[in-house]
Amino acid sequence: MADTSHRNSPLRVLLLATAAGAMALTAGCAGRGGKPKDTAYVARDVESLYLAAKTSLDKGDHKVAAALFDEVERQHPYSPWARRAQLMSAFSYYASKDYAKAVQSAQRFLSIHPGNKDAAYAYYLIGLSYYEQINDVSRDQKVTQQALTALTDVARRYPDTRYAVDARLKIDLVNDHLAGKEMDIGRFYERSGRWLAAGIRFRNVVEKYQTTSHTAEALFRLVETNLSLGIPEEAQKYAAVLGKNYPGSEWYQKAYGLMQRHAPNTRAI
Repeated sequence: MADTSHRNSPLRVLLLATAAGAMALTAGCAGRGGKPKDTAYVARDVESLYLAAKTSLDKGDHKVAAALFDEVERQHPYSPWARRAQLMSAFSYYASKDYAKAVQSAQRFLSIHPGNKDAAYAYYLIGLSYYEQINDVSRDQKVTQQALTALTDVARRYPDTRYAVDARLKIDLVNDHLAGKEMDIGRFYERSGRWLAAGIRFRNVVEKYQTTSHTAEALFRLVETNLSLGIPEEAQKYAAVLGKNYPGSEWYQKAYGLMQRHAPNTRAI
């Protein structure tokens, strides 16, 4: 599922501003010496090493920046810069689309600094890293569930932040995606004549993802499957719910037509 709108959104500006705040102590160092070498694993004082990482990030060399931020922590683990470098490493890996390392770095930051003021940012990076890996509904949805868990964690822990606002929006999109997967499987079972298995999937959508865009179709499919199973009373029940909640939809019109053709003696819907 492609959703790159956050890259140019006000929230992305906030993310970059948060990152910039973590770099603030380097501002006075910018004029010292020439252009830093973008080479990791070279012993340096903490300020010049952090400045090299910042410069690489500003240039868009995200992988180099991540390696250099990691070096800050490795070479100077007890300095105040190490904490900032951990978070900036997570952001740099995320920006380079190395999502596994972004999650690992953010989780490391949280394990060492769970009460830090930037913890919300770290949790949000984890959520984004999973969210941007979501595949189409024909693929395994493990990462989709991971995204849902991580984004829900952001909204629960930090409900009044801008991170939570965006997380809740993405949660809605993730739920819609998961509902779409249930529908995809249900339609496959229906085409194969496996009416009971199909009905289970469609009921999952109605019961677990009722606020998504797939609910009306799921109700119609339940009308279909129950008529195919010879249970017109159940079909009528779902048709009535469809008519009450989506009276002007194409799915209700189709359901009404099915009921008239296959179960004309049931109570009017």
